[in-house]
Amino acid sequence: MSIKPLADRVLVRPADQEEKTASGIIIPDSAKEKPLRGEVIAVGGGTKDEEMVLKAGDIVLYGKYAGTEVEHEGGKYLIMRQSDVLATL
Repeated sequence: MSIKPLADRVLVRPADQEEKTASGIIIPDSAKEKPLRGEVIAVGGGTKDEEMVLKAGDIVLYGKYAGTEVEHEGGKYLIMRQSDVLATL
């Protein structure tokens, strides 16, 4: 990956949106919600005050409005601070 986050930031690939519910109902594009989980692709080096706990390959949960969306080489990613991540799975 040619994107390298700086300081306490992480690069996350959001999970694919659900196409249908557990009961089999197909969800139209207009009703889909932004995914709230994803995979960490790259991490920054941290800061002197905050050590990086996350690592590449971690599956994480994050807030609905967390991060900044970027497109790179045909993929959509989020860059966010490590503190915007709520939990790891």
